[in-house]
This record gives sequence, C-alpha cells and structure tokens, in this order.
Amino acid sequence: MAEQEVGFVTMGRASGAEEARTIGVGMLGYAFMGKAHANAYRKIPYMTWPPPLVPRLVAVAGRTEEAVAEAARRYGFEEYATDWRNLVSNDEVELFDNSGPNNLHAEPTIAAAEAGKHVICEKPLARTADESYDVWQRVAVAGVKHMCAFNYRFVPAVRLAREMLEAGDLGDIYHFRGSYLQEWGDIDDQVWRFERATAGSGALGDLGAHVLDLARYLVGEVKSVSGGTRTFKEGRDVDDAFEAVVEFEGGAIGTVEASRFCPGRKNAFTWEINGSKGSIAFDLERLNELQVNLKGSKPGERAQGFRDVLVSEADHPFWEHWWPHGHIIGWEHSFVHEIHHLLSAIAKDEDVAPHGATFEDGYRAAEICDAIVRSSESGRREEVPYR
Repeated sequence: MAEQEVGFVTMGRASGAEEARTIGVGMLGYAFMGKAHANAYRKIPYMTWPPPLVPRLVAVAGRTEEAVAEAARRYGFEEYATDWRNLVSNDEVELFDNSGPNNLHAEPTIAAAEAGKHVICEKPLARTADESYDVWQRVAVAGVKHMCAFNYRFVPAVRLAREMLEAGDLGDIYHFRGSYLQEWGDIDDQVWRFERATAGSGALGDLGAHVLDLARYLVGEVKSVSGGTRTFKEGRDVDDAFEAVVEFEGGAIGTVEASRFCPGRKNAFTWEINGSKGSIAFDLERLNELQVNLKGSKPGERAQGFRDVLVSEADHPFWEHWWPHGHIIGWEHSFVHEIHHLLSAIAKDEDVAPHGATFEDGYRAAEICDAIVRSSESGRREEVPYR
C-alpha cells in the first residue's frame, strides 16, 4: 500500500514481525501449563521485539473434545485434535510443546523428535530416571533442539544470581538450601498428581525437581543424597513431602525439601547460597527481588545484613523486553523468556545449554530424585549414578 496523506497524518503499512520466519507450534495439553505456554507464544511476537521466530499456533491436542476445542478458540490455535499423533504427523508443526501429564511426556516427545520436530517438554522429563534417560538419548539421536521446561532458570533475579556466582562474587560456595512449599495437598480429590502411574512421584518430582534443577544450575552437580519421603494422606501411592541433605561435587553441602502440606504456603519457593565472600537469597513470591550480602573490600569488613536488590534495571537479565526500571514483571513472564530462548536457539542453530535446561538436565534431575527415593527406602546415603 502506498503512503497516503490524510490531513497532517502519514498513513503507511506496518512491517517488522512478518520479516521474521514463522514456526508452526503444536501443543499437547491445555490446562495449567498449556495456558502458561500459550500465553508466552502469544506475547513473543510483539513483546520480544524483534522476535527470533514468530510462533504460529497450528494445533492443540487433548483427550476431551469439548474442552480442547474450547482451548483452541481461547488460545488462538487454528485446529484441535483428540490424539497427539495428529500433531506429530502434521507437517506444519515444527515445534512440539508437551504440556501434558507426566505419563504422556515420553512417547509423544520421542515420536515428535523422531519426526524431525524440535521439542519442549514440561518437567519432570518423565516419571523415573530410566524413562527420562530413554527420552534424552532417543531425542538426542534425532538431532533436534530440545528443552526441559524448568522455567525458574528464566526469572531475572535467578539469572542475575548465576551471573554473580560466575563472576566469583560469593567466593567459594559452602551451602545451598532450597525449599518449595505449597498447601493444597490435604484434599480428598484423587487428581492425577496423586497417582504414581501417571505422575511418577509426588512433591518430589513436581516441586523438588525445580529445587534440584536450580541447585545444579547455580551451584553445580549433586554428588550424593541422604533423604526421606513421607505420604501423609492414606491411600496415596506417591510422596506428599520429602527432605534431603545433598553433597555437591564442588564440595558444598545443602538441604532440599518440598511439601504440599504447608498451610499458608501458596507457592513458596525459596533458596539461599552462602559463600566465603557473601550470601544471596531468593523468594519466588517476591520474584523481582534478590537479597544480597557481600563482604566489604577491606580486610575484616562485612556488609551490614542483607540488602534487597530490585532486579528491574535496564541492564539486568531479560529486561530489554519489558518496562522502565521498577515496573515489575510476574511469574508468567518466565515462560516468555524460556520459549524465546528456545526459539533463538532454533533460529540461530545454537545450543540450548547452559542456560536452558536440556533433556540431559531433565534426566539428571530425575536421577537425583530417584536417589532420594532409594535413600529413603534404605536409610543410607546414596551416590547419584549419572549415566
């Protein structure tokens, strides 16, 4: 369209995002995580300007036709299906997003990768370490980009913490302590998260996997564990809570816990790292803040307690996509950052690691979880046997 003069206003055709290549997305699952992922795909074309790729929401799959049809209309997918195999066989789907229940993580994800599609799969990667290992190995052979959706790696304060640790700001690391507490587990409803055949484990795989992934991402590989699991609700075959002492390959020690039986705790994910030069701490319910205590530059000089750093400056991680400093963002934006990272890796043919969690990372988190279960059963410290 040629430019036109209308009074004092110049009218012209907008351009920009269409200059980026589109990528067809097929998504399995439309509930909690499907909603979070769909929201991210919708935001990327106009918020992460210019986008690495423009997501085209081709199709969404779910087992209940009425519900998945409604999800397609709500989220903006062009089509819907009641069988995930329709997404795998659809040539217009280039990225397969698995946001389904844990028992549907392995087979659909492997099938999509072997069909040549890039894949992102919600955590846990699968129900056990053995199953997770199989997913990782078979997808790696397929040669596609793969990401396990540990979205908390993409919270700006967490990424700033990683930058501080890499710069040596905390010196030698002594301790990691992480906790993920929720309150909703004391219910009588038998949802799929309480069924071993579907979920694989309870609070350990659902919440503890997040803590263990960030422990690995920030401090390093976990070498051994000593843990205990408990089921409080009669009739369940998954854990309701766990506690573990962990030892890192670098020499640090730590504690990790998760529970769904903590009245008053809505989504309380906290962690703290202590080193020879200082400490940092984080609380997901205040996700725009990082607590920092660094020793002074003079011998014997110490900082006076923690100070709160508002992680919203223009030079802070991910902030180029958002608002002027001090205008905070929310939980849902971690998914925007995560999927943007994957799309960039696809567009530029770059590695998803180290900041994105690959399927190897998903497998390693599962191996630690299984070692905690074995430790609970044996009463002994267990080495983590990475393959």
